Amino acid sequence: MLVMTKPFLALTAKDLMNGDVVRIPRDMGMQAAARWLDQMHVSGAPVVDEQGRCVGVLSSGDFVACCAANNTRCAQHRAEANRGPCTCEGCVSSEWQMVNVAERIEGSVRDHMTPDPVTAPPETTIGRLAQMMVDAHIHRLIIIDEQRRPLGIVSTTDIVAAVARVGIDE
Repeated sequence: MLVMTKPFLALTAKDLMNGDVVRIPRDMGMQAAARWLDQMHVSGAPVVDEQGRCVGVLSSGDFVACCAANNTRCAQHRAEANRGPCTCEGCVSSEWQMVNVAERIEGSVRDHMTPDPVTAPPETTIGRLAQMMVDAHIHRLIIIDEQRRPLGIVSTTDIVAAVARVGIDE
């Protein structure tokens, strides 16, 4: 847990980030990436090139988008019927869940990742981190070094934990 050793608004990405970063090679297959994220118990991770530089991010949202693209007929069926999850054979996605995604998605991570992710250096303040997340409508920022190599992740949960900690310390 974060120990408050400086004023709340002086906290930086370095203070908040989880430095145990799961990295996904951009040439990894989507099925392997889905299994890897599941094994690591994370919903997203930076995608790196051969030199370890961050070139994208792969998150659960990318898997949902991929499933939706692969099931256009089912998505249209749901919209037309306006009755929730599709019952078409082979449908793997709905508005709120995915089933057997690792068995259904083809291609490599580079084909489905979100390129040019929102990143920040370690000295970025908590207020700026929060504003970046709000502006980009995202839940995690990749903290990078000067060579764009991932150093850590700051999530909305990390920021909420810092806010909660301030309440406890007062």
